Amino acid sequence: MMRTKPLTFFVMLLALSFSVEGVVKKRNAAQEATGESTEAILWHDPTDIAARNLFYGAGGRKHQPHSKFAFLKEDLNGTNPKYVVRDQDGVKWKVKLGAEARPETVASRLIWAVGYFVNEDYFLRDLQVSDMPVRLHRGRKLVTPDGSMHNVRLKRYLDGEEKIGYWRWRHDAFTGTRELNGLRVMMALINNWDLKDDNNAVFEEEHGGGSVGPERIYMVSDLGASFGTAGLTRPHEKAKGNVESYSRSKFIRKVTPNYVDFQVPARPALVFLADPPEFISRLRLCWIGKHIPRSDARWIGQLLGRLSPDQIRDAFRAAGYSSHEVESFTNVVEQRIAQLNEL
Repeated sequence: MMRTKPLTFFVMLLALSFSVEGVVKKRNAAQEATGESTEAILWHDPTDIAARNLFYGAGGRKHQPHSKFAFLKEDLNGTNPKYVVRDQDGVKWKVKLGAEARPETVASRLIWAVGYFVNEDYFLRDLQVSDMPVRLHRGRKLVTPDGSMHNVRLKRYLDGEEKIGYWRWRHDAFTGTRELNGLRVMMALINNWDLKDDNNAVFEEEHGGGSVGPERIYMVSDLGASFGTAGLTRPHEKAKGNVESYSRSKFIRKVTPNYVDFQVPARPALVFLADPPEFISRLRLCWIGKHIPRSDARWIGQLLGRLSPDQIRDAFRAAGYSSHEVESFTNVVEQRIAQLNEL
């Protein structure tokens, strides 16, 4: 396979950045011309934390997948096999296979529980999709000739929702706010080390009627690299959804009178020095877990503290983990919540 030269890759990335920003700027100009306002939202107050159902998550029981599915296309973004399918009710879903299916399902529930926006994710042990092509670019060994696949995450496409770009951890609309700092803490809590900017998404949702304009929703849209090691490592089986790695990893790295540093995202394993661009790009993410005001970390800890142990267990049960894994993961999450509330 031919590799993209670093300079070429940089130019492509820069062009993509400008194109995304251009889309947002054009939308802003059009809305200003019509007098329509757009509200940017990262977090909303979850007044019902103790009552939230973490087994079904943001989509609830009503939106869970339950019908027949047909193949539409293959999604080649990211590193995991993904396919877009449509169910018999006309709803589109994105199927993700591989090591990220389980941890992403759990992460979406815990982050949603404390007021952040997430995709409507569901985990299925078994899924059959009709009209699957004979030749797939990725995941061929994970799909049988009759379209059967196992241990998958399904993300529901929502009506009236349009992805218009991505947002940056540094220099975004929420820089310095308690809400963004709380999200940084949540990434450390779940050991999500893959915090590249292109794993963040901005969605625009229309809310028709009256003079109310669309909402611009900010979220971390890829949460799959969670509940494993604190940073990129090999083998990949230890880095995502691995209860032993998660249990052994360090949570809080340093506490000062005013700030706290978290271990996640940690420096990548030294083996990645063989790929200098990858190693350096990961090093540049380490700041996201550092120098977070203690008051903001304690605030998110207080929200998490309103979850019961059974709610946390439900989040892991929803992802098909064994009873032993559910208990082990839940114990670590509870310990970390306790540490936040002691700050």
